[in-house]
Amino acid sequence: MTRTTARRRPYGIKGAPYAFLIPAIALFLLFFALPIGYAVYLSFRKVEVSGLGLGAGAREEVWAGLQNYTDALTDSELLDGALRVLGYGCVVVPVMLGLALLFALMLDSEKVRFTPVTRLAIFLPYAIPGVVAALLWGFLYLPDVSPFYFVLDRLGLPQPDLLDGGPLYLALANIAVWGGTGFNMIVIYTSLRAIPAEVYEAAKLDGASPLQIALRIKIPMVAPSLVLTFFFSIIATLQVFNEPTTLKPLTNSVSTTWSPLMKVYQDAFGKGDIHAAAAQAAIIALVTLVLSFGFLRAANRRNKQEAAR
Repeated sequence: MTRTTARRRPYGIKGAPYAFLIPAIALFLLFFALPIGYAVYLSFRKVEVSGLGLGAGAREEVWAGLQNYTDALTDSELLDGALRVLGYGCVVVPVMLGLALLFALMLDSEKVRFTPVTRLAIFLPYAIPGVVAALLWGFLYLPDVSPFYFVLDRLGLPQPDLLDGGPLYLALANIAVWGGTGFNMIVIYTSLRAIPAEVYEAAKLDGASPLQIALRIKIPMVAPSLVLTFFFSIIATLQVFNEPTTLKPLTNSVSTTWSPLMKVYQDAFGKGDIHAAAAQAAIIALVTLVLSFGFLRAANRRNKQEAAR
């Protein structure tokens, strides 16, 4: 081996990790960064129509500045959709995370039997596609075909319309909770299984009951997992689309602009105004980013304060 070869080999080894990153970076730029950049570019453009809009040159794409963003922020349909999603999230997030934590604590208990089967049964709804789950529950909500309404009718009990008015929020939230609880439960349960057994043994020697162990040891130690699942749940809530879109043909209470993403879809493919839709999508992405970043900063600040104590 010559001295030149010995000198060049370390440089090749140092550059190897970057070579392995090239495919991932290329895919990220091609399928993520480039579409986002193009959508932002479209959000600053608009189509200007001259005359009747017929003939060559009658429709021209021109610079619009912040006009699309101004129109989006003053659009009552988009703002109403945001309020509906806010009410929807106030039901979904606490119920889903509360059930996920409860199921995780139950599965981590020594007294629970058939843990693998139970864990699979709770997680299984997450494996069902969102559209299929929405269709399944949608038909269970319809009075004419639902077996629940048949049983209620036979028992002489009232039959509430879950696809109209206020109960619609509960009907949509039920689909999200049914499908998302299992995933969040697995995340929390995995964190519980990572807690050293010595911690539980020390607590038992001190006379702590199972309830005290759960409240004072398990829940505080899985707080990072709770933060993570809350973070994912917030993002999923802001991007709700499948459930109301799938239930829309079954009821008149769900409009084509029920959620912000449905408004984006309607403007882009229903009205053909991709520039306004791009501006609305950019606003939704920005709000999601700000809320997520703010929540993570608050959680990290709290963790640092607890660690300092």
